Amino acid sequence: MLRTQFEEDLQQLHKDFFEMGLAVSDAVYKSVHSFIQHDKKLAQEVIENDVVINDMEVSLEKKSLEMIALQQPVTTDLRIIVTVMKASSDLERMADHAVSIAKATIRVKGTKRILEVEEKIATMASEVKTMIDDVMNAYVNEDYKAAKEIATQAEEVNDYFNIIYGFSIESMKENPETIEGGADYLQVVGFLKRIADYATNICEWIVYLHTGKILELHSNHEFEQK
Repeated sequence: MLRTQFEEDLQQLHKDFFEMGLAVSDAVYKSVHSFIQHDKKLAQEVIENDVVINDMEVSLEKKSLEMIALQQPVTTDLRIIVTVMKASSDLERMADHAVSIAKATIRVKGTKRILEVEEKIATMASEVKTMIDDVMNAYVNEDYKAAKEIATQAEEVNDYFNIIYGFSIESMKENPETIEGGADYLQVVGFLKRIADYATNICEWIVYLHTGKILELHSNHEFEQK
């Protein structure tokens, strides 16, 4: 009977974690969409919904700790619970960066736009959202090989970051009117890069779930070291 209850709790933990992942993916999409479209109402929605994602993370951590304390799981079951705790923390940080993008949207006051940069940011954001969705699917399918593959997508995100960074700096040099907007672009792509880094962290936890080993799949820990 106890085992059945534990298995039900474990299934609920999986379900709640996946729902949190979907909420974070949605927040990232909406935050970038609001920034590109200068949609301050949508940006405000992202900011207000962040409390829901924070509550999800707190709830997952509480449930995980209760299951460890009361059920004393071993080996694979314990790895599942640890993975959910650690990965939900990464999801929460990703949502925080989505909020930062939304706040950048609200800050912008009719600055000179660089359309080529905004198009590239939209493409970069699409890559990041795909990465998040793929990570959550790899988690559900317990596909650690897919997780390793997904982690390599961070390289493409890094490439977009470098391209947009260079393009923005050049535009700011050539036209001083773009400096304020360009600074916002640099901030936003920095947040997107960090979100991709946290998605890679989750890939590492999926590998840990399967193998019991923590592998470093990051090619670049630049932001974690700061």
